[in-house]
Amino acid sequence: MKNLKMKAARGGKDLSQQELAEIVGVSRQTISAIEKGNYNPSVNLCISICKALDKTLDDLFWPN
Repeated sequence: MKNLKMKAARGGKDLSQQELAEIVGVSRQTISAIEKGNYNPSVNLCISICKALDKTLDDLFWPN
């Protein structure tokens, strides 16, 4: 399932995939794969993404 909430939160912070990837220590391709729903990140990576985007795990990774 695509992660449109993460993509929207990233856009809200005016971050590119590359910029977010550098902040959390992964490749741009990893961020792209998460947003496309092709990769399930570890809990630690989810937490890092949430911190970078000022969101909670529920905000970004819990289905509606």
